[in-house]
Amino acid sequence: MILIVEGFVTKTTRSVTVKLESNQVQNHSNHSSLNHSSRHSLFFKLEDEYDGSMAFMGNSFTFAIDRRGNMLQRQRRRLFLFCSLTIFVIFCLLWLNSFNCFNYFERTIISNNIKSSVDYNKIDELAYFNPFIFIGGIPRSGTTLMRAMLDAHPDVRCGEETRIIPRVLALRAQWKKSEKEWRRLQEAGVNEKVINSAISSFIVNVIIGHGDPAPRLCNKDPFTLKSTVYLSELFPKAKFIFMIRDGRATVHSIISRKITITGFDLNDFKQCLQKWNAGIEVMNEQCKQVGEEKCLKVYYEQLVLHPEQEMRKILDFLNLPWNMSVLHHEMFIGNKISLSKTERSTDQVIKPVNLDALSKWVGKIPEDVVNQMDEIAPMLKVLGYDPNANPPNYGKADDFVRIKTEQIHKDEQKWYDKARELVIDPEKLQKPQQEGDTSNQNNLTALAG
Repeated sequence: MILIVEGFVTKTTRSVTVKLESNQVQNHSNHSSLNHSSRHSLFFKLEDEYDGSMAFMGNSFTFAIDRRGNMLQRQRRRLFLFCSLTIFVIFCLLWLNSFNCFNYFERTIISNNIKSSVDYNKIDELAYFNPFIFIGGIPRSGTTLMRAMLDAHPDVRCGEETRIIPRVLALRAQWKKSEKEWRRLQEAGVNEKVINSAISSFIVNVIIGHGDPAPRLCNKDPFTLKSTVYLSELFPKAKFIFMIRDGRATVHSIISRKITITGFDLNDFKQCLQKWNAGIEVMNEQCKQVGEEKCLKVYYEQLVLHPEQEMRKILDFLNLPWNMSVLHHEMFIGNKISLSKTERSTDQVIKPVNLDALSKWVGKIPEDVVNQMDEIAPMLKVLGYDPNANPPNYGKADDFVRIKTEQIHKDEQKWYDKARELVIDPEKLQKPQQEGDTSNQNNLTALAG
């Protein structure tokens, strides 16, 4: 169909005559002359909008519109819009799909890497080959002194008690003890290999992370040695130092210093001694099971009386070279050796090795407990102590220790002031000995033999 448009344009209006076959519609308005530029402007406008032809005659024009061309133009526009929209949608879908694929492959790669990094057939390499040192025993048995003396060695770093390692070991022991709970874990896929790998990794990270690096790392948490056999499985190259002290002295120290330990009734000397007996029995048996090559029994009394002799034996057991610094740990306090303000033995370990704590318990045990000592604490005799000796004969002290002890007594106020700076509650510290009090001197004389 062909439309013939005739008309003329003024500056403000236009008058157009449209002819469609025999029908004619006329619109008239005021008009003026149409200049040449206006005609061309109209021409281009119409040519842009319609597919037709136009001719000017004076102030009038004739424009022929091909209706079919106009329809084709609109169809092409619609097709273009449709194609553009389709391409856009396809692009979005492809992008989302590629993103999901990337995430899928990323998750797959990470998952595979994690699986490949966890070897459930052996303990983590670091745990397997690292010769860690574990120091333990019943609290107040000299574990802090032992770790401080080792900390003075240039190749060793022990650090403060972590407190968390024995709790994790105790939790695992609870799972193992409960047949029902252990079966639940196995059914959930949390088998023994998974648990062992997780616990060993945890312990390694705690030991490494809570202090400075060193060629030999050690951990001092007293109750870890209740799990010596298990730790030996996790860390085959590890060595264990089992601190042993006269149970009577240990319990007296726990009660007098108000050391809170789960299961210990600080108001009942007999009950605490029974708890000591049960705990030391477990640790002693664990030490026996792993053997003398891995677990060394160190008697606190002998370490204090003969520090050089004992430390040479200990360093040899640990395959460490001898170094005189281990006999002067007090010189490294606050530098290489860090102490916890919350540990109750901090005020004692800042001093040189001395004899003061060896026989403080004598005369402080209830009479009924003394009379039943064999029955209450049979492990005393097993470990080589005389349960009926009050005071016992631990041996003669080296001159080195005796001189150090005398110097401490002379400078008692200095050590007291230093201790106040390092502990969290200085008001609980024992004040310096008053003039006329010869208890320390009597102890020193007895032990010097």
